[in-house]
Amino acid sequence: MTASVSGRSDPVVRRITTGDIAEALTQGLRDFQAQPLFGLAFGLIYVLGGISIVLCVTAFGMVYLAYPLAAGFALIGPFVAIGLYEVSRRRELGQPMSYGAIWRTVTSRGEIAWMAFVTVFFFVIWMYQVRLLIALLLGLNASFSSFKEFMTVVLTTNEGLLFLAIGNLDGAALSLILFSLTVVSFPLLLERDVDFVTAMITSVRAVVTSPGPMIGWAAIITVLLIVSALPYFLGLLVTVPVLGHATWHLYRRIVAPA
Repeated sequence: MTASVSGRSDPVVRRITTGDIAEALTQGLRDFQAQPLFGLAFGLIYVLGGISIVLCVTAFGMVYLAYPLAAGFALIGPFVAIGLYEVSRRRELGQPMSYGAIWRTVTSRGEIAWMAFVTVFFFVIWMYQVRLLIALLLGLNASFSSFKEFMTVVLTTNEGLLFLAIGNLDGAALSLILFSLTVVSFPLLLERDVDFVTAMITSVRAVVTSPGPMIGWAAIITVLLIVSALPYFLGLLVTVPVLGHATWHLYRRIVAPA
C-alpha cells in the first residue's frame, strides 16, 4: 500500500468480474425492496430535476438544449445518489433509518462537498462545450423555435450530423472521466475519513484494475438511465434507487475493508 495525501494508507482496490456486477445489482434491488420509501424519495429528486429542466428550457425558448441538459444532469447522478449509499450502509450495519439521520451523516462529511464541486464543474464544462459546438457548427446565433426543428437540422444536414457525432463523443469522454473519478469516491468518502483527492485516485485505480467490468457497469448505468428517462422521466423512480444501492454494494466488492 502507498501513502495517501493525508498520510494514511491508501484503500486496497480489488479486481472484480461481471459476476460481481450482477450480484451488486441483485443486492441493490433487495435494498430497494427493503426500503422502498427512501428509494422512491431519492428517485423523485431525479425525476423532478429532469422535468424541471424541460420546463425551464421550454419557458426560455431554448428547447433545443433539453437533450444536452438532460444528458449533463446525469453527470451529477453520483452526488444525488449519495443518500442511497447511506441507506445501503445503514441497512448493512443494522442502523436505524430516518431522513434526518441520513442528512446528518451526509452533511457531516466535509470532503463530500469537494466531490460535489467536481461533478458540478464537469456539468458546467459540458454545457459550455455544447454551446460552443452549436455556435461553431450550426451558427453563432443559432436558435430553434422547437425541439422538432432542432432535431430536423441535426439529423438532415451535414453540420447537424457533425454536431451530433462530436457532441456525443465529447459527452461520452467527459462521462467516462467523471465516472472514473466518482464511481468509488462518494461511497468511500461516506464510509471512511479520507480526503477527496485520495478518494478520486482510488476510484480511478478501481477502473484501471478492472477496466472491462467497470466500463461495462458504466454502460449499464447509461443505457438504463436513457431508457428510464423516455417515459417522462418516470422510470427513474425505480432505476435510480436500484442503481444507487447497487453502486454501494459494488464499492464493497471493489475496496477491501479497512
